Amino acid sequence: MLPQLAFFGSIAFSVIAWGIVAARYIWPALRVRRRSEALRPLLILHSFRFLGMAFLVPGVVSPDLPRAFATAAAFGDIVAAVLALLSLLSLQTAPGVLVAWIFNVWGSVDLVNAFYEAYATGLSPGQLGATYFIPTLIVPLLLITHGLMFGVLLQHQQEPARWRRAEASARI
Repeated sequence: MLPQLAFFGSIAFSVIAWGIVAARYIWPALRVRRRSEALRPLLILHSFRFLGMAFLVPGVVSPDLPRAFATAAAFGDIVAAVLALLSLLSLQTAPGVLVAWIFNVWGSVDLVNAFYEAYATGLSPGQLGATYFIPTLIVPLLLITHGLMFGVLLQHQQEPARWRRAEASARI
């Protein structure tokens, strides 16, 4: 029971710490930017989700790490990384915003699914081996930045009036 408590305690502390960082530093900087400029750093962060492939590397994880968890987490993450990169490449276009929405929904569901698979397969924290830091440090940050992305995408349905005024005055 102690390893489970340490594992979930680490996740909880990480969510709290990243939540403070996001509320204090990240969101205030993002909310005043244009949508594409606000999404760019979040998408760059998520382009590193290829790290989830480490769940498939023998020696990095325990040989008895549940295969269902490892496969779902690894391939869900690689799809999320590809979608993040595609979104970055097309961000200035209308399809880029659609790809950002698709990425954000996929990426969020993928992370929730990883928690479900961990529970459903009876994953023990020790089976994660060197990848222990992914769910305890990185996943909370990714979940919070998905929330920030939803905020940016919803808030910027119409670009803020100050951008329209600035563009109008620049034309005069």
